[in-house]
Amino acid sequence: MVIYLEIDLSINPKETSIILKDFIKTYVRNSGCKGVIVGLSGGIDSVVTAVLCKKILGKKNTHCIFLPDGATPKTDIKDVDIILDKFDLNCEKINIDDYLKKINTMFIEKSNNLAFANVKARLRMIIIYQYANMTNNIVCGTSNKSEILIGYFTKYGDGGVDIMPIGDLYKTQNLELAKYLEIPKEIINKPPTAGLLKGQTDEEELKISYKKLDIILFGLEKKIDILTISKIAKVTVSEVKRIKNMRVKSQHKRRNPLIPKLGIRTSGLDWRSPIQIG
Repeated sequence: MVIYLEIDLSINPKETSIILKDFIKTYVRNSGCKGVIVGLSGGIDSVVTAVLCKKILGKKNTHCIFLPDGATPKTDIKDVDIILDKFDLNCEKINIDDYLKKINTMFIEKSNNLAFANVKARLRMIIIYQYANMTNNIVCGTSNKSEILIGYFTKYGDGGVDIMPIGDLYKTQNLELAKYLEIPKEIINKPPTAGLLKGQTDEEELKISYKKLDIILFGLEKKIDILTISKIAKVTVSEVKRIKNMRVKSQHKRRNPLIPKLGIRTSGLDWRSPIQIG
C-alpha cells in the first residue's frame, strides 16, 4: 500500500517554457493565422501568457488588449503599464464602462452581481474576437488549471478562446514559471483577482488559498484517497469533498455542448481528430 506523505507540485520552469512556446508556435503556424491576441488584465496568468507568446512569436505577432472598467483594480492598471514597458509588448486599451451601461439597458431581467460579472467577461470576449477576426489572429486564453478544474471562469467569456497555453499548469506552478520569466515581484505577490467586481479576490471568493486548492486538485488528479489529501493539505475532509464537487458540477464548462448520439461518429463524442500536426 502506497502512503503519500506529501504532494510535489514543483516543475522545471525552463523545460515548461520550452514546451509551451513550441505549442504556441506550432498551433499558430497550423492555424494559418499571423499571431495571437491576448486579453491582458495585469494579473499573473495573462502576463505569463503574453510574455511566452512574445518570446516565441515576436512583438509584431503578439497583440494584447486591456479592457478595464470601473471595477478594475488601480493596481492592475498600473501593472499593465509596467509589463508593457518591461517586455516591450503591443497593447490596445479600451475602457468598457460605456458599453456595459448600454448593454445593461437591454436585459429582460435585471442582473445580479454574478450575472453582470459574466456579462463583462463575455463582452471582453466579443471585443477580442472581433479584433482577432479583423487582423487574422487567434485568441490565446490565459486560464490556469486550477481555475479550469473548478469552473472558476466564465463560459463563453474568458473560457471562449482558441488555445490555453497555461491550462495544464496549476496556479502555484504558474507562479514558478513567472519567476523564471522574471515577471516583477509586485505582480507575482499581489492577491489574484478576476477583476469583475470591486474588491473581489480569488481566494476570498473561493474560500481557500491556491496553495491548498492545488494540493487538493493534484491529489484528486492522482486519485489519492480523500482522507489522505485532507491530511496533506491540512484541511477537513468536507473541504476536499467541496472542491471535488466544484470540479464535478463545472464539467459542462470544459466540454462542447452535448449532442445526442445518432450517427456512426458524433462530433464532440467519438469523432477523433488530431488537435494539431507538428
